[in-house]
Amino acid sequence: MSASPRPRPGVPDGGSRLPSLTGLRFVAAVLVFCYHLSREAPFASPDADKWLTDVFSKAGSIGVSFFFVLSGFILTWTAKPGEPLRRFWTRRIAKIYPNHVATWVLALVLIVWAGRPLHPGTAVANLFLVHSWVPRMDVAWSMNDVSWTLACELLFYLCFPLLHRWVGRIGAHMLWPAAGAVAVVAVCVPAVAGTLPATPDFGGISAWQVWFAYMLPPVRALDFVLGIVMARIVLTGRWIRLPAVPAALLVIAGWYLAATQLPRAYGFVAATIVPLALLIPAVATADIEGTPSLLRGRVALWLGEVSFAFYLVHRLVLVYGHQALGLKRTWPMAQALGLVGVALVLSMLLAWALHQAVEQPVMRLVRRRERAREDRPRSVELAVPTG
Repeated sequence: MSASPRPRPGVPDGGSRLPSLTGLRFVAAVLVFCYHLSREAPFASPDADKWLTDVFSKAGSIGVSFFFVLSGFILTWTAKPGEPLRRFWTRRIAKIYPNHVATWVLALVLIVWAGRPLHPGTAVANLFLVHSWVPRMDVAWSMNDVSWTLACELLFYLCFPLLHRWVGRIGAHMLWPAAGAVAVVAVCVPAVAGTLPATPDFGGISAWQVWFAYMLPPVRALDFVLGIVMARIVLTGRWIRLPAVPAALLVIAGWYLAATQLPRAYGFVAATIVPLALLIPAVATADIEGTPSLLRGRVALWLGEVSFAFYLVHRLVLVYGHQALGLKRTWPMAQALGLVGVALVLSMLLAWALHQAVEQPVMRLVRRRERAREDRPRSVELAVPTG
């Protein structure tokens, strides 16, 4: 195994904190919230609902892509050489699975309350996070709809030690070509999806195409791998010094293209994956250099910390809150905006409760157990290169 290039002067190691990326996580979660809000169509005015749909129809996919690329970037940034595999996997699963189980139970209660059909096999597949592998929308988007992304993250975590090792063997001078190659494959995915069956229809696009291009975990691993490569680019001093603001403008341009100009299958990931892969290292570099950022404030950091819990609860609030008030009911502008505010506040309160009652206690327990084991022999290690 070849040694990894040393970071250039002024480039910190992976232990350095990147607070602006933590704050940016909440922005991504709000984008997903806005997309799901548009699906509820709360406004009595058709023009208002059309505007909401036009603006945020691709916001959800942008937020999800951001999270997937960010996962690869952060895991690479914080990777600890020699960390036991069991410790790594325990930490990652403990980060997502208890919150998933809690919201799965909440979804189960709400489904029963609402009188919606419940299929035991689908519920079990969802519970064990294998449902995104099934090419059926009623399975992949089951229970708590947004949990399909956790099935992808679970695969990412299981594969990270191997992927990190492979990417670590790429010479520093070849990292940009490697990033370009991964991006090209990701952009070509919709063309492959187009060869799949055209039926059943799913809102004007084949359900098979949606599943393959947007939800299938091995395909979405391209986002994750791109994040790994981009982190190594920064750590080895190969970043192109693109500032965060121009990078954000590129994301907005991709958002516009995805929503207005490109075929729908290309709007899921292809239009924005490259801008997102540039935005994350640009924001990370701003943190390294201490560039002023609103995303580094205390409130932004707290919002970023609860963003995962917010992501998991918001869809339940929107769907079942709407059903409690009247399924498919709409409201005048002022009332609708007020209800949106209530849904946002309620989602934040539930997210805070989930973060405090489940996420943090579980992570504290994991850390205590790690400290108790830290003097024991390590038989199996990650053996991943630094940088």
